[in-house]
Amino acid sequence: MYDSFISLFTGTIPLEAYIIVSLIMFFAGVYGFISRRSLLMVLISVELILNAADINFAAFNRYLYPENMEGFFFAMFTIAISACETAVAIAIVINIYRNLGNVEIESIETLQEPENNPQHLKL
Repeated sequence: MYDSFISLFTGTIPLEAYIIVSLIMFFAGVYGFISRRSLLMVLISVELILNAADINFAAFNRYLYPENMEGFFFAMFTIAISACETAVAIAIVINIYRNLGNVEIESIETLQEPENNPQHLKL
C-alpha cells in the first residue's frame, strides 16, 4: 500500500496534466478579463493568460525536445515582458486612481477630452 502511494508522486507528470492546468488558467483569465469591472482584476486576468502560455512553452519543450531549452527561454522572455507590462499598467492605474478616485472600467470614459466642437467655442 505504501509503495503504491509513493509511486503516485515519484513518476513523471504526463503532458495532459500540464495542458489541463494551462487550460484552466487560460479560461479563468479569459473569464476574468471579460467579466470584471476593476482594472486591477483585468490586469490579473491578463497575467493568468500569459502564465498559461508559459506553462505550455515549458511543458511542450520538456516533452518534445528534452535536450533543447527553447521553450524555457520563450517562457523566461514572456515572464520578462509581462513584468514590464505589469509595471506600466500599474503606473497607469495609479494615475487613473489619483484622477478619479476609483479604478472601475466604466469611469475611464470620463477621462476623455471633450470634442472640439465649434459651437462650444465662444470668442
